[in-house]
Amino acid sequence: MLSMMLALSLVLGILPLLGVALTLMNGMITTVDGLFMILILLTLSGVFMLNALWEMRDCGMIGKKKVAAAGAKAPTAKTS
Repeated sequence: MLSMMLALSLVLGILPLLGVALTLMNGMITTVDGLFMILILLTLSGVFMLNALWEMRDCGMIGKKKVAAAGAKAPTAKTS
């Protein structure tokens, strides 16, 4: 199940990308204002997507699986 922070980060990471598409469709890419708008929107999107990546890693959706039983299976030395 998705945590609320993960869902919010994904939504807030996708919304600026829609703003970039809107800026490109309006033809504002040729102005300095348009370039700075795209830069700011891409930065916002990158920050929220990085937060979503960290949330997915913390929930165990991506990355290595934690081995909790590794310490329990340590070999024991025989004494004679």
